[in-house]
Amino acid sequence: MADYELLIKHRTLLILGGMCVAIYPLAFYKSMALSGIAIGTIISIASAPFFVVILERFFNNQKISARWLISFIIGSLGVALLAMGKSHENTPANSLYLHNIGIALGAISGLTYACYSWVAKQFIEKGIQAQSAMAAQFGFAALVLLPSLAFTGDNLFSSASNASVAIYMAIVPMFLGYLLFGYSLKHIAASQATLITLLEPVVATLFAVIFIGERFTQLGWIGLILILICLGLQTRPIKCQKFNISHSLNSSL
Repeated sequence: MADYELLIKHRTLLILGGMCVAIYPLAFYKSMALSGIAIGTIISIASAPFFVVILERFFNNQKISARWLISFIIGSLGVALLAMGKSHENTPANSLYLHNIGIALGAISGLTYACYSWVAKQFIEKGIQAQSAMAAQFGFAALVLLPSLAFTGDNLFSSASNASVAIYMAIVPMFLGYLLFGYSLKHIAASQATLITLLEPVVATLFAVIFIGERFTQLGWIGLILILICLGLQTRPIKCQKFNISHSLNSSL
């Protein structure tokens, strides 16, 4: 059966995944606008593994490995310390309120990220190609979001700088990034794939400090180290019952 036939057959999953893809960037970028680049990214990306493992446990009856649980505990502690370690000196109460709203939006972003990652994994397990699984969800989301350009896209191509940023965002983090993410779902569980993406808030934090001027206390940097430990635990080769994932990846490239 062709990919498009399988997608039509499982259209409920497609609608769910597509709506989550549409909601994710709205919640994600608004979270960064209210809470800062580092915190918005941290909450959005770091909450996703927790939501994914819940989906896998209840809908796929997948067991939680000891390594994943230990990694998640260390990573969660690191995320909490990094979030608490952001300096709020001379910050008015109203800004703190908006900061908390941004954290809530980050959690919504993490839930939608987890959901469309899980949906993509379900499609792949049903025999749909990874590229088709990701493209179908993003195509559905595009149909939902495109009408909003009539109200919000006035300045999108008003200058060469704006246009170059828009093109870069479409090609590198969206197209290339999620193409590779979909490929990874062919070989590892969605819960592990989303946990490995904890590298993103680490990089975002460093960029926010170096280029934007955000500041973190010593507590925040300890949290950063814990997240790196979490990543180290997850990226070690994992031996499964019938094959070794690292060997499988190397042989398929």
